[in-house]
Amino acid sequence: MADWKERLGMVYSTNPDFTFDYGEEQEAETLAPSQQKLRIWRDTKGRGGKVATIVRGFVGSERDLNSLGRTLKQACGVGGSVKEGEIIIQGDHRDRITTLLVQKGYSQTKKV
Repeated sequence: MADWKERLGMVYSTNPDFTFDYGEEQEAETLAPSQQKLRIWRDTKGRGGKVATIVRGFVGSERDLNSLGRTLKQACGVGGSVKEGEIIIQGDHRDRITTLLVQKGYSQTKKV
């Protein structure tokens, strides 16, 4: 049984078949690479003037996004992270990332 604090707001139900919905979202199904519409940005905001390349638009599971982020970081030979559905790569690597993604089948990739 889940903790009672997760059910705040639900006091009582008279329905004998009632089951509380804890609001857990199911992960999105990962689209095929050819259907992904990835956008590649160059950004410096909030980074102390340092440049970062950001890949947005990935539709799929968190595990697949982390895997793609790891591949891009290794290909560029730099650090980075995966946060809030975006892949952040340190430095300006838009050309290299675009080429790599197109080779991997992400045909709808664009630099912005």
